[in-house]
Amino acid sequence: MKSQTIRAWSWVHKWSSLVCTVFMLLLCLTGLPLIFHHEIEHFSDDAIITEAMPEDTPRHNLDAVVARAREQFPGKYVMYMSQEEDDKTFWYVSLASRLSEREVFDFAIIDARTGAALKAPDFYAGFMYWMTRLHVDLFMGLPGMLFLGFMGLLLVVSIVSGVVLYAPFMQKLVYGQVRKDKSQRVRWLDLHNLLGITTLAWALVVGLTGVINTLEEPIVNHWREHHLQPLLDGSGQGEPPPQESFVSLDAAVRQAEAAHPDMTLGFIAFPGVLGGAQQHYTIYLQGRTPLTSKVYNPVLVDVRTGESAGMIPQPWYVQALHLSQPLHFGDYGGMPMKILWALLDLLTIVVLGSGLYLWLRKPGSSTVSAGRPVESASSSQQVGNA
Repeated sequence: MKSQTIRAWSWVHKWSSLVCTVFMLLLCLTGLPLIFHHEIEHFSDDAIITEAMPEDTPRHNLDAVVARAREQFPGKYVMYMSQEEDDKTFWYVSLASRLSEREVFDFAIIDARTGAALKAPDFYAGFMYWMTRLHVDLFMGLPGMLFLGFMGLLLVVSIVSGVVLYAPFMQKLVYGQVRKDKSQRVRWLDLHNLLGITTLAWALVVGLTGVINTLEEPIVNHWREHHLQPLLDGSGQGEPPPQESFVSLDAAVRQAEAAHPDMTLGFIAFPGVLGGAQQHYTIYLQGRTPLTSKVYNPVLVDVRTGESAGMIPQPWYVQALHLSQPLHFGDYGGMPMKILWALLDLLTIVVLGSGLYLWLRKPGSSTVSAGRPVESASSSQQVGNA
């Protein structure tokens, strides 16, 4: 590789890395506890505890579940109903004072077998809330999400440019070699490059899925406006009717599951909310296999008549969003996958930290020899080779 080309790639790598490194360190540090959020919640007594019952215990009527939630929060709109992937013994029912709400919700926790109201933890306090908000949007909502998405793109640019620079740098070195007879800075450089190339694939996957996740709201809005809405234009769209007049949710769910026996209930979006239609229950069904369980397809049921509009397969970009979310946090393969994700996260923190250290300790000279960066020129390869 010509020295001019190396200089160009070095410039791209250095500045893409410098801009995003601090934010990537923040995301790695906050993402680490999110990998184990179930375990942390149990340890901190924030987990929902339900009475042990046989697995074949009948499920409580969903209309009664909704009624119980509305009793707890009178005057609020029911927004969503969802369950934990690994615990179907209770329902999260989220409510808000307006259908356009995106951030602040009230939560009713209802036992899925008995219909009893359970004690809900404070979702807007505590360690995990702060970690989640810092990781997702920096407490800035959509602008914060889009900003972090841009930082994720810079990370991808940093990774690609770091790989391009890695080949000439390693021409005369053995893979994995750390030159212990050299200066401390050179030893950190070798370790930085070794860990960077080792975590390459994982960092690319997590970086790209993170970028996709930051686009959730624009993706869902685009789907509603350009795919869902045209299909419903002939069904009397407008403001949702009062929730007191809705037809039976329980019957709507049974109808949807009966029409698609190879799928099971994932979650429910009520009319007018993000991810839902205006005058239909949006009943998201998921597959029963490990892969298809991550892809949700909505069945629409008119809340006025109870008639089903059928399943509307989601476009590829919405399915990519659904698949990227569990892949980003590594929470789909049990504890072994979580441990692997945590170890790779820790290695990436070392890569980012060492890159920042190497840039701060950069030598004065930036001479580059064709074919291989010399020791004094390697500062341009330091940061973000994660």
